[in-house]
Amino acid sequence: MPWDRNQMAERAAQELEDGMYVNLGIGIPTLVANYVGDKDITLQSENGMLGMGPFPTDDAVDPDLINAGKQTITELPRTSYFDSATSFGMIRGGKIACAILGAMEVAQNGDLANWMIPGKLVKGMGGAMDLVAGVKRVVVVMDHTNKAGESKLLRECTLPLTGAGVVDRIITNLGVLDVVEGGLRIVETADGVTEDEIRAATEAHIV
Repeated sequence: MPWDRNQMAERAAQELEDGMYVNLGIGIPTLVANYVGDKDITLQSENGMLGMGPFPTDDAVDPDLINAGKQTITELPRTSYFDSATSFGMIRGGKIACAILGAMEVAQNGDLANWMIPGKLVKGMGGAMDLVAGVKRVVVVMDHTNKAGESKLLRECTLPLTGAGVVDRIITNLGVLDVVEGGLRIVETADGVTEDEIRAATEAHIV
C-alpha cells in the first residue's frame, strides 16, 4: 500500500539527526513536527520562530502561535522569536541544515517547482526560493502522481522553477528516491510497492 500523508511525514522525520536546525515547508512537511520524537531537532519557521513544537491539542491552541502556513503550533521551553529579517538571515547565511518542502514538480536533475501555477492567483512566493539556495540539504515530500495519475517526477519541469538542481532526496507516497548523476535512484519502496510500480509511475529517468 502507498504511504499516506502521515506515513510520508514520519519517513521524512527519519532524515533528521540530533543537532540539526530544520525548516518545514507548507503542506505535508508541517506534519514532520509530530514525528521528531526524542531527537534533539530545532525547527525554524521563516515567520520568526526557532524551536517549534508539535501541533497543539484542541485545549492548547494559541492563535498567536503559527507557522509559515498559518497553522497553530506549540512552543518549547527553548523557543525564541525574532523578525523576518533575522529569520531570512539564518536561511541565507547557511545556518539551516535541512529544508523539508512540498512540490508540484521535481525534475530528474533536481530542479524544483513548488511556488506557482501560471494563471492561478499567487499570494506570494514565500520563503522557498531562499531556502533552496541557502540550506545544506533539500528533501521534498510529495505525491508521486497528480490527480489524473500523471507523474510529478519529470525529465524537465513544466512549471516555473523555485530552484535549479537543488533537490537531494524525494519522498513520495510510493517510496524514496535520490537525485544522482543521470537521473533518479530508488532508495526505498513503500510497503507493498514494487520498484516496477515506481518506474511505471515515473516520467523521469531512473538509473
